[in-house]
Amino acid sequence: MTSLLLLRSLPLLRNGFLNNRHQVGIVAGGFLSQRQRLWCSLADKPQFYGDNGDSAAERSGAAMNTASPVVDDSWRFEDPDYRKWKNLEAEILRDIEPISLLAKEILHSDRYFDGERLEFEDEKVIIEKLLAYHPYSKDKIGCGLDFIMVDRHPQFRHSRCLFVVRTDGGWIDFSYQKCLRAYVRDRYPSHAERFIREHFKRASS
Repeated sequence: MTSLLLLRSLPLLRNGFLNNRHQVGIVAGGFLSQRQRLWCSLADKPQFYGDNGDSAAERSGAAMNTASPVVDDSWRFEDPDYRKWKNLEAEILRDIEPISLLAKEILHSDRYFDGERLEFEDEKVIIEKLLAYHPYSKDKIGCGLDFIMVDRHPQFRHSRCLFVVRTDGGWIDFSYQKCLRAYVRDRYPSHAERFIREHFKRASS
């Protein structure tokens, strides 16, 4: 009797199971179709990627968020004192640029090996335009100047500097930036400190 009832109810259970599967399929199909429509709508919008994988919109948004505000300081050029300073600043830069570039080339290029004496023309310019203005040039020269050479700094071996080689065989280093600062103070006393503060990394003598 029990088995007979089970056999009679089996078609009903089967129909119910199929109907449920059909309803689930409709729901799932609807969900998938919604996802497909969403994906297609996103795919329709062009997105550009840089090397770091950010989209163009994200990168432009980040740039907008991090960019410094533009400050209009054109009014400052209407100030006669400011215009005077800028003109004098440009004049000082033009004045010291040749000797500054020469010193950097001597120290940081492969023109000279460590311990090598400078060529006559370079040596002449370094003595007249730099060493002559060093605050302690007399102490540096001591008993007499034999020649100028470039070599490793005695304490900071990773950097090179200029050396005075004396007639007695002794030698001592000197800073070309210290010479330039002294030159600016001598030639442009009224604006020297401002110029040194803005253009030299180590402004203290």
